[in-house]
Amino acid sequence: MQKERSNIAVFLDRDGTINEDTGYLHKPEELVIITGAAEAIRRLNSAGIKIVIVSNQSGVGRGYFTDSDVEAVNDKLVDIIGADGAKVDAVYYCNHHPDEDCGCRKPSLGMLKKASDEHGIDLKLSYVVGDKGSDIELARNAGAKSVLVLTGKGKDESMRLKNPPDFVAEDLASAVLWILDDLNRRAASLPAG
Repeated sequence: MQKERSNIAVFLDRDGTINEDTGYLHKPEELVIITGAAEAIRRLNSAGIKIVIVSNQSGVGRGYFTDSDVEAVNDKLVDIIGADGAKVDAVYYCNHHPDEDCGCRKPSLGMLKKASDEHGIDLKLSYVVGDKGSDIELARNAGAKSVLVLTGKGKDESMRLKNPPDFVAEDLASAVLWILDDLNRRAASLPAG
């Protein structure tokens, strides 16, 4: 089963999905993991699914903090959830200002394409989970399935979405349960061979 899923990833937004969104988080000591997030990631690990964090971090482009600050927060997040038995396969972030015409800022596909190339991921079999419309549009642009979590900015964003996600989840733990069920439904619908 795990071998069949080795090319599937769940792309996770960071702020508001895995950790509390405190607004331009740049100090590792201010990082607060959302209850149940590490356990949810661990469940995906157990199912043989890659975990890739993809995050817009425009605070760098705005001059609020540096790449080193973002990387320190990312390292701390990976360490905290790792201590709880959860593994992240890769972390990517866009440091550009929203007005810059970059190809990596969500909902553009730059981070997903890079992850796909570097980790052998089939985007069309994968999922994007986040609390913002840009996460839902990212999934749509990649041909992946989308899950909006109601943590972070999710409740407000759900009222403004132009296109509905494939699923709306209370939090990352609920999102993971739906993803695992969806994968099982997909597997059951494949012809025996």
